[in-house]
Amino acid sequence: MSEAGNGLPAVLTLNAGSSSVKWALFRVGAGPVRAAAGQIERIGLRDGIVTVTDVATGHNERRIEQVPDHAASVRLLIDQLAQSGKGLSVQAIGHRVVHGGSRYAAPQVVSAEVMDELRRLSPYDPEHLPAEITFIEAFGTEYSQVPQVACFDTGFHQHLPPVARLLAIPRRYETLGIRRYGFHGLSYAFLMEELERVAGRDAARGKVILAHLGNGASLAAVRDGVSIDTSMGFTPASGLPMSTRSGDLDPGLVSYLARTEGMTADQFHHMVNAQSGLLGLSEISPDLRDLLAQEGRDARAAEAVALFCYQGKKWIGAYAAALGGVEQLVFSGGIGEHAAVVRARMCEGLDFLGIRLDEGRNQANAAVISSPASRVTVRVIRTDEESQIAQSVCRLLALNARR
Repeated sequence: MSEAGNGLPAVLTLNAGSSSVKWALFRVGAGPVRAAAGQIERIGLRDGIVTVTDVATGHNERRIEQVPDHAASVRLLIDQLAQSGKGLSVQAIGHRVVHGGSRYAAPQVVSAEVMDELRRLSPYDPEHLPAEITFIEAFGTEYSQVPQVACFDTGFHQHLPPVARLLAIPRRYETLGIRRYGFHGLSYAFLMEELERVAGRDAARGKVILAHLGNGASLAAVRDGVSIDTSMGFTPASGLPMSTRSGDLDPGLVSYLARTEGMTADQFHHMVNAQSGLLGLSEISPDLRDLLAQEGRDARAAEAVALFCYQGKKWIGAYAAALGGVEQLVFSGGIGEHAAVVRARMCEGLDFLGIRLDEGRNQANAAVISSPASRVTVRVIRTDEESQIAQSVCRLLALNARR
């Protein structure tokens, strides 16, 4: 892959996390079309996993490789791009950036000013932002003539009303940027565009609940195409219990564990982000598939699954109240797209809201899983954050118009 040189024009998207990075190359023409993709997982562990996807066949080439840190993953990725991007010329690089704080909502061309703000925001999300900054800096050096664009996961929720945005703590903290932001915004933006494509503008401008259920999980209430509430708050650790994140907790636990166990703020942060959720409850695995396989013979697995589904159902009910009803319910993310039993349990008993599933359609992961008698249309839509990043980059830089 050349740097803004000969070859078909392409956009590179990077989605860097605390221990992984997903990447994709999109050919630029009438619209971005995925040409290659892959991911590096378990960065910092002995058995890192490198996966490269053949987009044409859907075949995954997977290998084990030690990737000691993010700097090593950058070098590995650049070498891989040289192979996967043959015949392509990178015109721009788009990055998923988890947090834009109060200042950035819309995608931004990366500049020294943007980088200074991201470094200032690093304490907001120490699991993600440092890794994202590392990738922006490294690719800025490797592709020095190519513009980079930061796409913010918080942007979708920029118009939260005060009742959903404010935290009930002393008002002075709001001036410091401490408020509810919400996350999974790139996924939600994609889902709303896809909902309009498959169901029409009226459906997308109605009363919509989006459920992004994966290793990280959240829900959003959307009315007239605008997010009015979402389950994650100042950090991605709040809301539903997740694979290793606790979800909402009584803040009194901080002082209690400090007094009784001498737990520091850093230790508490690590516990609620890396040792809690499904892993902490089950003491078995953070992966819902493992817990579903064992729930019949292990009470801890059963309780972890039951709590996850119960909390999801509770949020659906809460957002139906916030919206004044619900017309569309969309499941997405790895769990939302593939775990029929989770969808069924979250919707069980919600007939009073007009939600009724068709068992056969649900088991088949059909596009529409609600029954004909359901007043609410329940859908399964595969999310695609990388595609959303590529679209945002092309719109911002008008790449499609260049050719």
